Amino acid sequence: MGEILFLSHRIPFPPDRGDKIRSHHVLKALAALAPVHVATFCDDAQDRAFERDMAQVAASYRLITRSKSLPVAGLEALATGKPLSLAAFHDRALEQYVRRVLAEHPIDTIYVFSGQMAQYVPADFAGRVVADLVDVDSAKFEAYGARGRGFRSWMERREARLLHREEARICASADVTLLVSRAEADLLRLRVGEHGSRVRAMGNGLDAAFFDPAGVAPEPRMLAHAGPRIVFTGQMDYAPNIEAATRAIDRIMPLVRGTCPDATLHIVGRNPSPSLTARSGSGGIEVWGRVDDIRPWLAAADVALVPLEIARGVQNKVLEAMAMALPVVLSPGAATGIEALDGRDFAIRDSDAAMAQAVVDIAHAPETAAGIGRAARAWILGNASWEAALMRLPEHLGRCPADRREGMTDAV
Repeated sequence: MGEILFLSHRIPFPPDRGDKIRSHHVLKALAALAPVHVATFCDDAQDRAFERDMAQVAASYRLITRSKSLPVAGLEALATGKPLSLAAFHDRALEQYVRRVLAEHPIDTIYVFSGQMAQYVPADFAGRVVADLVDVDSAKFEAYGARGRGFRSWMERREARLLHREEARICASADVTLLVSRAEADLLRLRVGEHGSRVRAMGNGLDAAFFDPAGVAPEPRMLAHAGPRIVFTGQMDYAPNIEAATRAIDRIMPLVRGTCPDATLHIVGRNPSPSLTARSGSGGIEVWGRVDDIRPWLAAADVALVPLEIARGVQNKVLEAMAMALPVVLSPGAATGIEALDGRDFAIRDSDAAMAQAVVDIAHAPETAAGIGRAARAWILGNASWEAALMRLPEHLGRCPADRREGMTDAV
């Protein structure tokens, strides 16, 4: 068995947001199988502070601080006919590192984490390529384009079209293409047609021992606010999260506070947009920004609200809240890929009014809320470990007996 080259669009440390949680656990699982060389980017000094953690896992690595601005990436994309997301993550120094690693080390597998990084796989690479796209990004940009207007909408529709083409190219060239859920895998197969025969699903997991409410003290700053305390977590410069938080602020919370006037909404996550921070401190809204540990904030909440209107893949924010035995009210999109039971493990609601009513019902029935929380954690313990999620990773890498590979399906 040879060594592995791991290409990731963000440093897999710390595992504090959805994509980095998955890449973190995948990288550690790969390192348990073979020496791994890592080519990746960091967004800021806070991420670079975890370089030493990555160095302890990687046989070698190249970490580039991504400094290309969005306008520059946009001009590059227009000039080259490439998707903006590929232009944004194109870097010559990383290309040079990839060529050097392939020349100097016995690499027999390249693991591509996120579609932006497939551009670094040389066309003449003779080994195995595993492309972990996680979500169908082209479908996400189609949804953006359909909802927007003007130049932004045109760019999003352009991005959707070009990413669709890139996804088809990746599926045609990779030995295995992975998606985070059966639904995402089925969608990609439908979109790429004959190129979808090697598409598989590999789900996310959760460290339920880490996300255990029994060992976490609630965040005092959140407890200082009146209840019911409602929490929304995530990367808060990510467009779907901004839209969901805005929906909660403008459309759901007024309905909740009509019945529960002391209710507060706590938005917790790094890089909140100016449109969100401007709303903090009034109308029961608190925007906290980046925190070192999300668990105390979940422990201090009475309910997690996840009103995502555009959602792809499996939402880690939902799994984390469930593991912390917190009742979750979520949209149908946010529940995609989580095969828990509506009404027992969480509450799926579609309209603003239905979501608000579910929050109010939970606030007024603490015993029922506690029962939902217990059922949610029980479901996580039985269905959502990282060990189970990555159990078939060696098969996807071609590092198991042939007789086992012959029985591969697209099961998560």
